[in-house]
Amino acid sequence: MKSHQYEVTVTWTGNTGAGTSSYRAYERAHEVQAPGKPAIVGSSDPAFRGDPSRWNPEELLVASLAQCHMLWFLHLCAVEKIVVTEYEDRPCGTMAETSDGGGRFEEVVLRPRVTLADPGQAERAAGLHERAGELCFIANSVNFPVRHEARFP
Repeated sequence: MKSHQYEVTVTWTGNTGAGTSSYRAYERAHEVQAPGKPAIVGSSDPAFRGDPSRWNPEELLVASLAQCHMLWFLHLCAVEKIVVTEYEDRPCGTMAETSDGGGRFEEVVLRPRVTLADPGQAERAAGLHERAGELCFIANSVNFPVRHEARFP
């Protein structure tokens, strides 16, 4: 079995001078970096005192699931000679807070809208979404359902 490692650097940039002396004394600002790539500016969700102009970890998790599914789906279509000309997903993740202040995702619903060169292949392509979901590394790594509601206009 092949193994792959992914290393990034996460740096907190939200020290306003008092460190974490109190819950309100610091910003949740941080950067995610990897060599040769632009930094991703992050924060917490605005519900948790985060900056709404920055990516939060929950959005990045939903985006990762959508990206992984899309890349597998496009690969499977290429192998099956189904030509995709457009693909857009507007996924939605649902997270529930727990009574102890933590939380967990309950599900993510992917909503890919896929345009095919030959609309007559929509049924075959729809089946490839199932297979993409089975193969997606990220979906296989989470402990909540990842559903998809594909549309072929």
